[in-house]
Amino acid sequence: MLVLPAPGGELLNWSPSGPRPPAPPQTPQPPPASRIAYAAAHVVADALADEPYAVDWDTTLAFREHLWSCGLGVAEAMDTAQRGMGLDWATTRELVSRTGAVAAGRRWCAGVGTDQLPPGPATVSSIVDAWREQLGLVSGAGAIPVVMASRALAAAAQSPDDYHAAYGKLLSEAGGPVLLHWLGEQFDPALAGYWGHDDVRAAARELASLCAEHAATIAGVKVSVLDAEIEIEFRRALPDGVACYTGDDFNYPELIAGDAEGHSEALLGIFDPIAPVAAAGLRRLDDGDQAGFRALLDPTVPLAREIFRAPTRHYKTGVVFLAHLNGHQDHFRMIAGQESARTITHLATLLRLADEAGVLADPELAEARMRPLLQVAGVV
Repeated sequence: MLVLPAPGGELLNWSPSGPRPPAPPQTPQPPPASRIAYAAAHVVADALADEPYAVDWDTTLAFREHLWSCGLGVAEAMDTAQRGMGLDWATTRELVSRTGAVAAGRRWCAGVGTDQLPPGPATVSSIVDAWREQLGLVSGAGAIPVVMASRALAAAAQSPDDYHAAYGKLLSEAGGPVLLHWLGEQFDPALAGYWGHDDVRAAARELASLCAEHAATIAGVKVSVLDAEIEIEFRRALPDGVACYTGDDFNYPELIAGDAEGHSEALLGIFDPIAPVAAAGLRRLDDGDQAGFRALLDPTVPLAREIFRAPTRHYKTGVVFLAHLNGHQDHFRMIAGQESARTITHLATLLRLADEAGVLADPELAEARMRPLLQVAGVV
């Protein structure tokens, strides 16, 4: 039994009680048939390195093997991998190359950003050049490119026309299908007003218009605005052949399940810590069992909402914390020291909610790994 701090300052006695998750597959599972599903994967820091940006490559790649073995695709070098929060372009380039070397035809996509640009103002032309460089790397490594929202473009653009010009130039020469990524300001405040609008519905209409202009190149759009109603409106406005990928870590079960007019595919950070449960749920959908899908996925929502609560950009801390509790890495250290971004009370809440959601692979191991963190924090 552990003594855990709770919001409000009280202490709670806790011992594992929740149901065990679906067992990780002993043999690799095929991807689900009814939905396309990617887990945005975190990176594992080298805890013994002298500099704070070193990656433990073996453990990082082993985690991708875990996601693939569950039957999920891997979304590489996305914001879950600390793009813009510790992972620089040189390390990102190596990450993409290493993942490409082991992918062996399995489903994966990778982020195409502009984070190699130097600090300071950038021109639309230099932004497109940066995207172009990264798109070449990602395509060459065998991944589906995901054109990420650019902080540089958010700072440089004066109107929606600037977004259309920048994306239009890149997409006209992309040479193959790409995904676009709309990351809301909850995830990155530097992206406020993206697509030239402060109003999120106006931004959604602008993006739908861009998709209509380039429907031959855009295979889908990942939407991360944490608003199910807006995502559904956007999904219905997309042209035929352009899929909506939910990045809504608050409302994903209902968005993936869909309605009579369609559904969202999945590209989610929350699928990193709940991969076995998510994959098992998606197979229920393959069998036409929507109630079974919801029975597995709905209990994970309180956990996801706590991981991604404001300030949402620090959700990576919870993702890595759960990877440590579940035995995927032997320490709770992060690139650039981001493990300190959340409080011990938050981490204790995640432990309780993960247990209730049935996503602790080995509750006794999780308890043993939580104990020293509590001791360091002065709780026990």
